[in-house]
This record gives sequence, C-alpha cells and structure tokens, in this order.
Amino acid sequence: MKNNTINKKEIEKFTKISEEWWDPEGKFKPLHKFNPIRISYIKENIIKTFGLKNEDKPLKKIRVLDIGCGGGLLSEPMKKLGAEVTGIDASVKNIEIAKLHAKKSNLGIEYICSSPEKFNTKIKFDVILNMEIIEHVENVDFFLKACAKLLKKNGIMFVATLNKTLKSYFFAIIGAEYVMRWLPIGTHEWEKFVKPEDLINFQKKNKMKLKKIDGMKFNLITDLWSLSNDKSVNYIAQFIKD
Repeated sequence: MKNNTINKKEIEKFTKISEEWWDPEGKFKPLHKFNPIRISYIKENIIKTFGLKNEDKPLKKIRVLDIGCGGGLLSEPMKKLGAEVTGIDASVKNIEIAKLHAKKSNLGIEYICSSPEKFNTKIKFDVILNMEIIEHVENVDFFLKACAKLLKKNGIMFVATLNKTLKSYFFAIIGAEYVMRWLPIGTHEWEKFVKPEDLINFQKKNKMKLKKIDGMKFNLITDLWSLSNDKSVNYIAQFIKD
C-alpha cells in the first residue's frame, strides 16, 4: 500500500532483539560503535547550519525528530546536547524500552509509536534524523515525502544508509552478518539498499536540496568509525528544505 511505509517483517525482526538496545556487547554492538561518529557529525553540522555556539548544550531550542529511533541510542545524546527531542518508531517494544531508559536517565524525551506518515502533529521540526532506517521501510519515496512534511523550511534532514554496490553486499551482509557475526543474519537485504543518486532524486521531489554527502568507514585495526570520501558502503547525506 502506498499510504503505509511500515514493513511488518522488519518491525518483527527488531522487536525480537529490542531488549538488547542498551547492551554495548549485545545485538546492537555495531550501532554502539557507530554512535560516536554519528553524534559528532550531526552535532557539528547542526551547529554550522543554524550558526549556533559550540558550547555545553549547543542544540538548545532546536527541535529534533528522530525517526526509527529504536531504543533511543541517538535521541538521548541529542537531548543531552540541549535539543528538544521527539522519537518515533513503528515498534511498540522499541518505544517502551526507549521510554524506560529515558526515565532512568532522567531525560525528558517524547517517544511515540508511529511511522512518519501516521504521525499526527502540528509541530514542524528544525532537524530530522533518518539514520539507518530507509533500508528497512516499505516505499522509500513515500517515506521520505512523509518525513519532509514534518520539517521546517530551511530545516535539515540527515539520512544515513547503505549504498547499493557489490562492495556493500560483501561488507555489510557477507562480512558483518556471516563472517564477523556483528549483526544477526538477515538484518539487511541488499535489494533495499539505496544508491546516493536515487536518494537525491527522491528528495528533489520533496523540495529537499542536497547540502553535503559523506562516506563513513570502519577501521578493523583501530576498531573505530571515521568519515571518508568512500561512499561505496555506508554514507550520510544532509538535505535542506527549500
């Protein structure tokens, strides 16, 4: 159905392992390793885009919508940086875990079980995070259109995903799932990966202008992620709403 972006199979897949969101050695270990570079990248580029001061809580007064927020691995750091954060996810279990963890951490984050097209709000957000989510939804084009409607004019949307290349098949599926066992087998489907040019074309229709696109790569020796010119596997794009 065109008016629904929820992929039930994907929701069930993540619901099954949702108890492990906050275990740095559990099923979401790769995301915990990925998080420092994601947080610094998002923070730095929000500061640049809105001309903010790089201080203790630089994102104060910035409204952030974290779409496909999972257990809150990105929502919580954004809140700690001062942002007003709303997290939405189509999995009830993910939202329950995110709410519980935020309460334990004494963080006032609004979590709602919803997909973007069904998210009923009058608020327009300064920043939308679509991080590692578009490769798990039905109808990427419609999903991004629904997301764009929730963004303010001149707001920024971050989209991080996997490129559809032979290299990404070997690294993200064969390597990460079968060889290294970093992720449960079946986490990703290569057919759902999105080429940067396709992402850019989808976004153009939504009056979303590409600001910047960067690759991200993992170093097996240092066990760290870093920014890269190589966009053949992981990449992150920034779009500004006209």
